[in-house]
Amino acid sequence: MLLEARDVAKAYRAGEQAYPVLGGVNLALREGEIVALLGRSGGGKSTLLRILAGLIPPDTGEVRFRGRKVEGPVAGMAMVFQTFALFPWLTVLENVALGLEARGVPRKERLRKAQEAIALIGLRGFAEALPKELSGGMKQRVGFARALVVEPEVLLLDEAFSALDPLTAEGLRGDFLDLWQAGRLSTRAVLMVTHNIEEAVAMADRALILQGSPARIGQEIPIPLPHPRDPNDPRFRALVDAIYEALTLREAVERRLEAELLRLPQAPVGALLSLAEAIARLGGQADLPLLAQEEGLEVDDLFPLLEALELLGFARVEKGDVALTPAGLAWAEAPLEGQKVMFAEHLLRRVPLLAWLHQDLLWRKRLPEEVVLARLEGHLPEPEARRVFAVIREWGRYAGLLGYDERSRVLYLPEAPNEDEASRGA
Repeated sequence: MLLEARDVAKAYRAGEQAYPVLGGVNLALREGEIVALLGRSGGGKSTLLRILAGLIPPDTGEVRFRGRKVEGPVAGMAMVFQTFALFPWLTVLENVALGLEARGVPRKERLRKAQEAIALIGLRGFAEALPKELSGGMKQRVGFARALVVEPEVLLLDEAFSALDPLTAEGLRGDFLDLWQAGRLSTRAVLMVTHNIEEAVAMADRALILQGSPARIGQEIPIPLPHPRDPNDPRFRALVDAIYEALTLREAVERRLEAELLRLPQAPVGALLSLAEAIARLGGQADLPLLAQEEGLEVDDLFPLLEALELLGFARVEKGDVALTPAGLAWAEAPLEGQKVMFAEHLLRRVPLLAWLHQDLLWRKRLPEEVVLARLEGHLPEPEARRVFAVIREWGRYAGLLGYDERSRVLYLPEAPNEDEASRGA
């Protein structure tokens, strides 16, 4: 066993409030395996990875690397991030050698090792190039070279392929797997956070599913397919379906919906309606992998929309499938004005936060944004409160339940805006 998390818990704090993210996470990473870590957006995947790397401490529990407690960054582990994070004034060679310099490796040796890592990852001939001269895929190759040059036993990948276009990501994944399978890396194990289910099945030996709020490892799914793996192989597709099903277990969905009563999902109305109409065209029910493929949606884009449809009573998600409710089917097929009326009715019935806000406006007529934010910040961190306020504002305006004056930052009842607001076209 190389890396182990034991009962790791973490909460973020804003003032007196604590917001649990991870609750009692246990996992083990063994020599010779690639493990994928999946879960919903904002569910704690990247937080867990940073705790494992020693970049942030857990509140309770512990991480052990080679049996020793991790209390900060340790030699033997390296991370590749989603963002390239290259120093623009340094060459490729200098960027890659930087980690060795920080470890006190003599200049001649670190330049030799950096050149070897650059060649290994497919960038031979680009050692003297600056980051601005590289494509996105080449920049991420530099990120891999920078992590691999320190010869880590454990490599942590935090959405390392997600900022790349699909073809570039596929090429880099393939090259990395070739190096891994040929034994050309010092790395003994890989833990990768990803929101791309197909990527997890293409690369990993098993998938760990973060579930719940606060999150913990809810399921482990073995991926026993030989390499190379064909995405059209029925066994590959069955594993993709199994992971989608694990991410949409009914009990986990219902716990999430309960939490979303305040933490509203990031779901623009236009995207919600488009997804509902797509499901309606498929007969009112759809397989999630197929739906994601046909609509061109990644998991992190698809799941907030599904959560919003469920929250509003327009759909039900279970075991990797989504089905519109009778109300959802009627909403998808109604004319524009009918859609707005139905949306308003479901908001008032199913979203207590917006129902409270509308009731307050019926009494006060006007409500400053700062008042609403202050109430939200009593329960949510400030950035999350602002995000939720933006969702409320968009949903409420579409439904005709509230108006918003951009200049004065005031919510009002659209039936009775004041003269100044009317003159400004608010």
